[in-house]
Amino acid sequence: MAHDAEPLAETSVVKFKNQDFRSLRDHCLRRRQLFIDDTFPAEASSIGQKLLKGKRLSKLEWKRPQDLSFGPPHFILEGASRFDIQQGKAGDCWFLAALGSLTQNPQCLQKILMDQSYSHQYAGIFQFRFWQCGQWVEVVIDDRLPVMDDSFLFVHPRRGNQEFWPCLMEKAYAKLLGSYSQLHYGYLPDALVDLTGGVVTTINLHSSPSDLLMAVKTAVQAGSMVTCATPKGLTEEAEVMKNGLVSQHAYTVTGAAQIQYRRGWEEIIRLWNPWGNTEWRGRWRDGSQEWKETQDPRKSQLYGNKEDGEFWMSCRDFQENFSCLFMCNQIPITTDHGVTPNESWRQMRFKNQVIAGNTAGAPRRNVQYLFDVQEPTDGNNVVVAFTIMPQSLKTEEEIFPLHFQVYKVSSFQKFRERLPPAFFSPFRNSAQGIDYVSKYNFTRSFHLSPGTYVVVPSAHGKEVEFLLRIFLKMPDKDRDPSSNFNLRLEGFVPRFSIPISQSIFLLPLDQGLDIDATQLQSLLNQEFLTGPPGDTFSLDQCQSIMALMDLKVNGQLDQEEFARLRSRLIHCQRVFQNIQRSPGVLHSSDLWKVIESTDFLSGVFITKELLSLMTLRYSNSSGLVSFPSLVCFLIRLETMAKAFRNLSKDGKGIYLTEMEWMNLVMYS
Repeated sequence: MAHDAEPLAETSVVKFKNQDFRSLRDHCLRRRQLFIDDTFPAEASSIGQKLLKGKRLSKLEWKRPQDLSFGPPHFILEGASRFDIQQGKAGDCWFLAALGSLTQNPQCLQKILMDQSYSHQYAGIFQFRFWQCGQWVEVVIDDRLPVMDDSFLFVHPRRGNQEFWPCLMEKAYAKLLGSYSQLHYGYLPDALVDLTGGVVTTINLHSSPSDLLMAVKTAVQAGSMVTCATPKGLTEEAEVMKNGLVSQHAYTVTGAAQIQYRRGWEEIIRLWNPWGNTEWRGRWRDGSQEWKETQDPRKSQLYGNKEDGEFWMSCRDFQENFSCLFMCNQIPITTDHGVTPNESWRQMRFKNQVIAGNTAGAPRRNVQYLFDVQEPTDGNNVVVAFTIMPQSLKTEEEIFPLHFQVYKVSSFQKFRERLPPAFFSPFRNSAQGIDYVSKYNFTRSFHLSPGTYVVVPSAHGKEVEFLLRIFLKMPDKDRDPSSNFNLRLEGFVPRFSIPISQSIFLLPLDQGLDIDATQLQSLLNQEFLTGPPGDTFSLDQCQSIMALMDLKVNGQLDQEEFARLRSRLIHCQRVFQNIQRSPGVLHSSDLWKVIESTDFLSGVFITKELLSLMTLRYSNSSGLVSFPSLVCFLIRLETMAKAFRNLSKDGKGIYLTEMEWMNLVMYS
C-alpha cells in the first residue's frame, strides 16, 4: 500500500524518440543541411487515412515555409497571439482552443515554444514541449508541412502574416500522438493538461455557479486556461448553425465583463473561434444594436468590430448555447462558492504506476493509495485525477481504460500493508463524487469528511501505465502567508492575502482599461509590494517598464500587455524569494543565479563584463539589488535580447539607421 508520494518538484525533460534538438541542429548547421525527420516522415502515413479519404494523394506535397511564395517566414512576429492560429482541415479545434487560451499566459507558452527563429541558427528543425503523464516531453520536428495546390492542409498562417509557430506546434503534437489523424476530434481537457500539466475543473453550464461572470472573469485574470464547447448538432460533423456558432466545436474564453446597457447592466462573455472567422450572430455580436446603444465608458477598450473569430455574447445566451466550461490550473478550481483563487491545496503524486489488466474474473485490488482528510473544509475538498500514457490505448480505442473507487478506512486498517479482499464487500459503499472522463484523463471531485481514505484503481483491458494525483484542500490556518509580498503563486492562480473582489491589482483587467506609468506605479506599490518603505517602484522605474512592455508604443498598457507584465512580475518575485539570502536581500553576486533561474530568459547569455556593468547599474552602494531594480533589469535584458534577434539577419550583427537606433535606445 502506498503511504506517501514524492514531493512536487520541477520534472526533467524527456527526449521523445531519443532525439536531442541541439545535437541534431548543430550537426545540420555544420553540414549546411536542413533537418529531415525520419521518425515522422513526409508521407501519407504521418497524416493518416482518416484525413486523407477522398483526397487526391498525387497532389499531396510537403514543403518548407520558405519554399512557398508567400514571403519570408517568421517563427513569431511581434509576440504570439491566438489570432495567429487558423484551423485547417483537421478537426483539432479541441487542441487549438486550448492553445489559444495558453497564449494569454505568455510565460507558460514560452516554456513550450522556447526561443526559436527562422533567422537565427535556422536548420529546418524545431522543438516543442508537451506534458505527458507527469513529465515534460521534448518533441523535435522538421518544418516540412503538408500542402495541396500550394495551400496548407492543416493550421495555416493568417493572410499577410507569415508566423509559423502554430503550424509547427500542431505538427509536433501530431507526431507525439502518432499522426495528424489522431488530432481529428478529441477532448478539450486532454489538450489543456498536455499543454500545462494542470488539473481540469469541468462546469456543466446548465447547473453552473450562480455568479458565472465572476467565476470566468476571476479565472481568466488569474492566468487559468478557460475553454468551452458546444453540444453536438444533427450530424456527427461540426456545422455552422443559423446563430453563427459551430456545433460540436471548441472555443476559447478570453474575457468577461459587466457593461452598462439601457437603464441597467448586462453580463457579457468574450469567446474566440479557432476557425479565425465564423462568429456569433446574436445579441452583442460585432456591429450589433447593443454595442451602438451602450454608453459604457469602456466600450472602446472592450469592443472591436473585426473579422478575427472573437466576439461577445450575453452570459444568458452563452449558457443556453454551450454545454461545458473547462478551467485548467496547477491546482483545482472549486466553484462551490464562486472561484476563490486564495485556496491552498496539497498534492500527492504517484508517477510511473502500472496496473495489470483484467480480462476475466473479479477486478484486482492489489494497487492501493492512502490519503488523509484532516479537517473539515467547505465545498469539494478532494480531487483524484488519473492520467494515462497515450500508448496505453490502441488507436481505435476511445474508452478510458481505468476505473477507480474511493473508500473510507478505519485507523486500524490504515497501518496494514494492504487491505484484504474481504474489505471490498459488495455491501461497502464507495465515496460518491463528480466525474469527468476524457480519452486520457479521469478526474473525480469529492466532498469528504475527515478521515483516512484509499483509492483503488482497476483496469478493464490490458496493462495500463498511469499517473495518479490526489489534491487535498487545506484549511485556512494551513495557508502560508508571504513574508515580503502580498501576491504568491500556486500554479497559475495567484493566492491573494486580501479578498479578490477588493484587489486593485486586478482592476485594470477587470474593467478593460488601459493604464499609464503613474497608475502602474500605484498598482505595484499598493498591491504587489509590502516590503521595506524604500523598496518601492519609482515613477522612473515604472516608466522604464512601461516602455519595455508597450508593444503598441502608445504610452499605455492594454489588457494583453498588462497580463504579460503581470506574469513576468510573478516569476521575478518567485526567483527573488528563492535566491535571496535573507528576507528582502538579494546580493549582486547572485545575479548569475537569477539569470539562470528566470524562465523567460531561456537562451539569453551575457558576458562577465556585461554582468559587471549591470551590477553597477542596478545595485546600490552596498552591492544589494532591490526587487524593483531586479524587475527592471530582467525585463530590459529580455527585451533587448529579443530586439537583437528580431533585427539581426545573420544572428551576428544588425544595421540600423541613426533614427532607428535613437528610437530603439531612447524609448526602450
